[in-house]
Amino acid sequence: MDKDKFKVQCVDMTKEFNIQIPCRLAERVEVYASENNTDIALVVMEALDAFLREQKKPPR
Repeated sequence: MDKDKFKVQCVDMTKEFNIQIPCRLAERVEVYASENNTDIALVVMEALDAFLREQKKPPR
């Protein structure tokens, strides 16, 4: 994704996404957030960020 294009689309610091995930995964996220005294949204953001950072960057 072109970083400049993303900046134009996302003027705010955050962007809302509505996604559907399996109930069992949602329950795991809720339990993790509760056990770690944090917000569900933060758990999802951190998990997604960690996943994307681990992906190999495609050759240019």
